[in-house]
Amino acid sequence: MMRATFPISSGFTLVELVTVIVLVGVLSALGIGLFARGSAFSPLLATQQLASATLLAQQAALAGNPSTSVTIRQTSNAFEFEAADSLFSIRREGASVAYQVAGQSGLTAIPGGGFTINFDPMGRLAGPFREKSLQFQISGDSDFTLCLSSLGAVYQGPCS
Repeated sequence: MMRATFPISSGFTLVELVTVIVLVGVLSALGIGLFARGSAFSPLLATQQLASATLLAQQAALAGNPSTSVTIRQTSNAFEFEAADSLFSIRREGASVAYQVAGQSGLTAIPGGGFTINFDPMGRLAGPFREKSLQFQISGDSDFTLCLSSLGAVYQGPCS
């Protein structure tokens, strides 16, 4: 008895190959659109930098270090956050930062000379903002809000 043998074929069909090529083309077109903006600035990143600088100044105050403040500057092309003898800088690209003292209406732009926030040895707000919360808003492609409570807590979102 003879058996019929068929050649074993392996590989991909033409339909499978065309499908893969079309998917790669679509994904490439979407990827180029995401990276073609040309801007690496993110208001969220600036908000996180501000929170980090604030926490660094608080930790310095709690540790008894002489640097117990954070200074926020808005230059023509960058945001600068200075805390505990460290300077953090991020490109601004048309964005702005403003603040609002709890209980007051309207946002105030950060002045040209900077905006300094001091902390007491317990990590709470000191100076003119003692027992008041500060709300910061960083605006660019989108808006992000950061709250610095009178007790020194830093969190994203509006002060309540």
